[in-house]
Amino acid sequence: MTITQLKYALAIAEHKNFTKAAEKCFVTQPTLSTQIQKLEDELDITIFDRGKKPIELTEVGRKIVFQARNIVNEAERIQDIVDQQKGFIGGEFRLGIIPTIMPTLLPMFLNNFIKKYPKVKLKIEELTTEEIITRINDGHIDAAIAATPLESDNIKERPLYYEPFVAYVPTNHRLRNQTKLEVSDLEIEDMLLLEDGHCFREGVINLCKAFKNQTDEHFQLESGSIETLIKLSNEGMGMTLLPYLHTLDISERFSSNLKHFREPSPAREVSLIYHKSELKMQIINAMHDLISSVIRGAIAFSNVEIISPLPK
Repeated sequence: MTITQLKYALAIAEHKNFTKAAEKCFVTQPTLSTQIQKLEDELDITIFDRGKKPIELTEVGRKIVFQARNIVNEAERIQDIVDQQKGFIGGEFRLGIIPTIMPTLLPMFLNNFIKKYPKVKLKIEELTTEEIITRINDGHIDAAIAATPLESDNIKERPLYYEPFVAYVPTNHRLRNQTKLEVSDLEIEDMLLLEDGHCFREGVINLCKAFKNQTDEHFQLESGSIETLIKLSNEGMGMTLLPYLHTLDISERFSSNLKHFREPSPAREVSLIYHKSELKMQIINAMHDLISSVIRGAIAFSNVEIISPLPK
């Protein structure tokens, strides 16, 4: 039994196809198949049911793949120990970022990070919170930037900053003349929301439900992007809530539509999250320190009330 064989087994379990798994592992399909057959022969069991389309794990195969993932992670820790001993910050690093954070935060730190740590090969994906949790647990990404807390036993969270919710209120709206808003002013019925799957949407819903017995059955309109919500609001379709960093790009023409909440402001906690196995900690620490220093100049709120991103 070898680490390479276990990596091949993990690839097949992920892609449910020998050819795709071989491409992922940069080997020929016969080479991968031969190594898996050797592993099955040595263990005297069948890991994969090749008669199913797509290929499925057998009952014992699921247990083996679970353990293989732990073994491969622990094996990779050896290189981590060496890298940390040498003070080396480099290699491939796979980072996930949720959609409502990607467009505002990434331009603030990416260029600086690349220049400071040129030996790190960053691979960045825009993913939903649900996808991030799955991929961290499966070992398919090394870390992520997401709204927290997530209450996941296998994931560690290191807060980067607290980002207040800011109301975007069009000219003809009932709250237009208020200087500061109370959370109790919000009515879910006239709120434009992101579509299902966005954790910022869940935060808005949780914020409204915390003060009133409101349900989501009266939603008028949902969209996949914050930019679209702003445009719809400008057309008089309703108000919306924005993360603070998104308000920095609002043109002067529409800046009067922004309404802040009385303190403590409702806010989301944005964190760098990673698996409890703490692989590639030297890169995670470097990224956390750099983002924290960059963001400090743009956002520094402490008197806030954290709104959970988890569905209720």
